[in-house]
Amino acid sequence: MRIKRFDLPLRTSTAKVRAVAASADTEYTLIYTRDTRLDWVWLGLERLLQIADDTGAAMIYADHFNGSEPAPVIDYQKGSLRDDFDFGGVQVYRTSALKQAVDAMDEEYEFAAMYDLRLRVSELGQLVHVNELLYYETETDTRDSGEKLFDYVDPRNRGVQLEMERACTAYLKRMGGWLAPEFKEVDLGEGDFPVEASVVIPCKNRARTVGDAIRSALAQKTGFAYNVIVVDDNSTDGTVEVIRSYADDPKLIYIAQDKTYHAIGGNWNAALHHPQCGRFALQLDSDDVYSDDNTVQRFVDAFREQDCAMVVGTYRITDFEMRELPPGVIDHREWTPDNGRNNALRVNGLGAPRGFWTPLLRELNFPTTKYGEDYAVGLRVCREYRIGRIYEVMYNCRRWGGNSDTQLDLESVNRNNLYKDRIRTWELEARIRMNRK
Repeated sequence: MRIKRFDLPLRTSTAKVRAVAASADTEYTLIYTRDTRLDWVWLGLERLLQIADDTGAAMIYADHFNGSEPAPVIDYQKGSLRDDFDFGGVQVYRTSALKQAVDAMDEEYEFAAMYDLRLRVSELGQLVHVNELLYYETETDTRDSGEKLFDYVDPRNRGVQLEMERACTAYLKRMGGWLAPEFKEVDLGEGDFPVEASVVIPCKNRARTVGDAIRSALAQKTGFAYNVIVVDDNSTDGTVEVIRSYADDPKLIYIAQDKTYHAIGGNWNAALHHPQCGRFALQLDSDDVYSDDNTVQRFVDAFREQDCAMVVGTYRITDFEMRELPPGVIDHREWTPDNGRNNALRVNGLGAPRGFWTPLLRELNFPTTKYGEDYAVGLRVCREYRIGRIYEVMYNCRRWGGNSDTQLDLESVNRNNLYKDRIRTWELEARIRMNRK
């Protein structure tokens, strides 16, 4: 017998993982992490082991079926640090690598042991993805993608997440990618700007919602001058007409993009480099509305009080009529002054709404993408600069059928996750290089 199977949930203790390693006495060890039935495609397991032999994989996993529907997964890479990375239910370890990793475990976890295990195994060899449908299982989490997205900040999971952070932090230290809480200082008085702050609203085909966002931004009460920059990316649904209906307000700046490719990141760059952009550029998505008329003032106060290059606020998940939806308030309490920028490599987002110190963002710029552009910029900023936090609700994030992440198909979820893993890979490499210098 070349392989022995053990059943363990993804959230399990170090003691149970140690027990598996102690009982593992075959060349390969299969850990099944689902509580549902596992059935193999004919010769599927044999195929998995054949590729494990050929590649020398430390761990191997495969595409599969969820019931009768194909459920492909994505390639593992250096930046695949999310603790909820989806391997499918089947994880096959080379037993020698499994035992070596377990022998090195120096912390006891109640929930994070499987996460700790695969991080350690990834240091010993390849985690190989076989993009062939090799087995059948049943996924029991049938929630929409938009609800799953916030599991890592759900207060009910706080104890679990603290353990995951410890495991990730230890990994970053072993890899040379951990950053001490030391930051470059910023001169917030640098440069001349026409206004102190600009609310930036990028949009495309948001006729249903952009008027609410614009009204919310124009209604702000501040002790300084500000404006609202709306960047339209070639809308065809009446969005432009909605924007122009507010043209009489002198605070409104309207940018109409040309026909080349921009995406959300490119629209942000157009606002940041516009001559009317303020000292601080503040986010408001075209789907959403500020929670009150003091949000812009709170943003600028936070920049000044916390002496930082970026500020991240708190928001509430609601439906289109502003009724609160689970998990409710998203405050990203996992962001701490001493370890937030390290933990940022583990989670899939940094929170919202976001505000940026314009001089720095004009140097860094947003990537020209329509997903993950804000996460990429946030990681890059916190590599060197302090990010401030506001733990009061600053806007309502409305979930509806037109949102980008409400009800995504599996292909879209995989594409988004693959890109964010690449962002993390690039950032981790940059941090390792910076530490070496």
